[in-house]
Amino acid sequence: MTVTFFDIPSKAEGQAFSPAAWRIRYILNMRNIPYKTEWVELPDIESRSKSLGIAPTGLKPDGTPFYTIPFIHDPSTGICLSDSTHIAEYLEKTYPGPSSIFPHNTLGLQSPFVDLFFSTALPAVWKFIVPSIDKIINPAGEAYFRATRGELFGQPLEEVTPKGALGDAEWAKFREGLGKVDVWYSKTSGPYLLGDTISWADIVVIAALTWMKVVWGEDSQQWKDISSWHGGRWGGLVDDFKKYTNVV
Repeated sequence: MTVTFFDIPSKAEGQAFSPAAWRIRYILNMRNIPYKTEWVELPDIESRSKSLGIAPTGLKPDGTPFYTIPFIHDPSTGICLSDSTHIAEYLEKTYPGPSSIFPHNTLGLQSPFVDLFFSTALPAVWKFIVPSIDKIINPAGEAYFRATRGELFGQPLEEVTPKGALGDAEWAKFREGLGKVDVWYSKTSGPYLLGDTISWADIVVIAALTWMKVVWGEDSQQWKDISSWHGGRWGGLVDDFKKYTNVV
């Protein structure tokens, strides 16, 4: 039976851009799990989740439930599930591959690395990339995106991205943050965090990098910078995963 995978559409080639959704799409493609994508516009995520009985993944600042992409429906088991980590664990158990993305039950050990990546590498990039997403969001989700993200930053999206000397300094902070992640990778014997074995931590990192490449474009200066940093590590990781980027 075919898994239904719910993702956010966009104007980008192939439509897929969400970093959280890319994590699961990569696993589905790596494991050759039969699936189909159901595209859900940003304003419709909550109603579509509720229609399937899918639990929220957090709370909004006002305390109301917050629903996010991705989520899945697997008719072979009847399960409907949200949150990328929970979905990854479910797919790992239900559709095991030749190698585990949580080898030797290492989710607990991989989680601090994922937290490090989110807290160290990504904060400096938000003000650069979020306004750029507005350019690829479908018209059906544009007003919602601009309102919610503008509220998050406390200013219109046009004013969010730092420019001039401040922009250069913030971009350098992003490179520095990725450099701290690079230290971990440089200690392994292969291209991935666990050497030649692809793990959940790698998938999280590569999904975020894929998001940047899709949003800014392969020929953008931003992606040219990122893909060349730290000996070309980040561009190399994304290139390694090209064979798993099918959008069906």
